[in-house]
Amino acid sequence: MKPSEGARKAVLLVIDLQRGLFDEQPRPFDADSVIGRINELAARARAAGVPVVLIQHEALVDQLVHGSERWELARGLVTAPTDARLRKTTPDSFLRTGLADLLKGWGAHRLVVCGYASEFCVDTTTRRAAALGYDVTIAADAHTTHDKAHATAAQIQAHHNATLPELTSFGVRIEAVAAREITF
Repeated sequence: MKPSEGARKAVLLVIDLQRGLFDEQPRPFDADSVIGRINELAARARAAGVPVVLIQHEALVDQLVHGSERWELARGLVTAPTDARLRKTTPDSFLRTGLADLLKGWGAHRLVVCGYASEFCVDTTTRRAAALGYDVTIAADAHTTHDKAHATAAQIQAHHNATLPELTSFGVRIEAVAAREITF
């Protein structure tokens, strides 16, 4: 897919919206609303000619074996034939994947990040993107996780929305913005 000239600089990353993480009980915090916001965000991105990358975590054993039903994208997530698909094996969407090459090919300068899990894959991918020189917009209400022993999922989401934009030492802009306010 070749993005339109005006939209070349942004790319939407949808991280780990998979059945084994999203469709089983207990579900992540605000799961249906998060999927709805991601669908709306992706529709706006596609309409603007902005590439959408669907990233799927996998493991050789455990719940996310490549090709298994649990590895598949979550029910309710709307995809398009033009969406790029990317497999990963760590919380870092760049490590041992083709993401950097895709972004370079598209001339990307800004990444919009959403998905699962706020404290792992969303956080790690945001930090790596900033370290590589990309401006990052976190869809503040379109990433989620499960409750943990030390904090609720809502607290974890709020924590990352507050702290990631404070990482100014990378020299790029990191912002957390409600999905409905994100423009391409």
